[in-house]
Amino acid sequence: MSEHAAASGLRLSGLCFLLQILNILLFAVFVRYGSESSPGHCPPQQNCTRRNQDSDLPHPRFQDVHIQVLLSFGLLVAFFGRYGPGSVAVSILIIAFAIQWAVLIQGFFHFFLNGKIYVGAQSMVSADFCTTAVLISTGAVLGRVNPVQMLLLALLEVTVCTLNEYILLSLMGVSDSGRSLIIHTFGAYFGLMVSRILYQPHKDKRKREEQQETGHQPDLFAVAGTIYLWIFWPSFTSAPTAHNNAENWAMLNTYFSLVASAVATFILSPVLYKESTPRVVQIQDATLAGMAVMGMAGEMLVTPFGALIAGFLAGLISSLGFRFFTPVLHSRLKIQDACGVHNIHGLPGILGSLLGTLLTLLATADTYGDRLELVFPLVAQGSRTVTDQAFIQLGALPLTLLLATLGGCVTG
Repeated sequence: MSEHAAASGLRLSGLCFLLQILNILLFAVFVRYGSESSPGHCPPQQNCTRRNQDSDLPHPRFQDVHIQVLLSFGLLVAFFGRYGPGSVAVSILIIAFAIQWAVLIQGFFHFFLNGKIYVGAQSMVSADFCTTAVLISTGAVLGRVNPVQMLLLALLEVTVCTLNEYILLSLMGVSDSGRSLIIHTFGAYFGLMVSRILYQPHKDKRKREEQQETGHQPDLFAVAGTIYLWIFWPSFTSAPTAHNNAENWAMLNTYFSLVASAVATFILSPVLYKESTPRVVQIQDATLAGMAVMGMAGEMLVTPFGALIAGFLAGLISSLGFRFFTPVLHSRLKIQDACGVHNIHGLPGILGSLLGTLLTLLATADTYGDRLELVFPLVAQGSRTVTDQAFIQLGALPLTLLLATLGGCVTG
């Protein structure tokens, strides 16, 4: 066993060395810091109204996004109490590699100008978003793959995720500022397809028995992860919005959604699990679901009561999904969802996409005013009707599911 562990460690060491040297060489050739005067603007193939200028992005917002990725998802996905400190170490490794690789791959699509990739705060935020999708996917296979396989998953998923983002945002002109589709839906179903390909009945049965033996140990770490979610996720959702007046809607809608989703857990948990109060892990899951549902619709005209309704539905769907749908995934579809990413990212992401499509139909100059050009620039310019934009928003959902499932199958 010790020889096997040593061999695994050497494989991981060798792969990390090769990938880091590759990143260094590619950074040396292509990556430069952007300036506010020239490379700060988007290259011609990108819709510049959909992204902030680096000079408009305050450092605290980038910091909030990065803290969210490292602490919230690092703790939530790792499940320290269930899988031990090694899972946290692997999460940090995935984050460290995926951010570098995402800067490169996204740079070729979004920040490439005159043969160079110009990076700044906004490109780092975009890399953090892509890394979040990878962490969501690893939640579906956690405890069933080794660190070497995790690195290969990150290598492939960042590439496919960036392709999906480029098609949706730059080519189709989809409005998905908080990334219901690009992060939550894509990351969940990519990971679920990898899990399906890697299905091993005997090993999965042993993992379930181990998880049952741990009982409530993960709750302590869920407390920390949930607190960080409540503090930093509104900044995470609003970071890609174009200007401060758009940012306020995204932040407020996210807060309203997450509080309603948390209350929904207290309604269903005693009914579904015969417990007087829900465990912190269940509150954590509902919080994530309420935030995922606001990804696409956050900067749209949701209204406060609409955000409450959306968050409430997401909380109900998440709780019901864990109770009824997760067993079906395993028994019928042979998918072992280790951390329940289907219920806290996949289904709420789909709900958020459908909500965003519905709200797109309300996007008129009378209802949005000057915000219309920020949220739906092509509609404001008259080159696309509201109905056309709604159909495109709706069409982005099956396209994302297709790329996620195909990418997950190939990666698995």
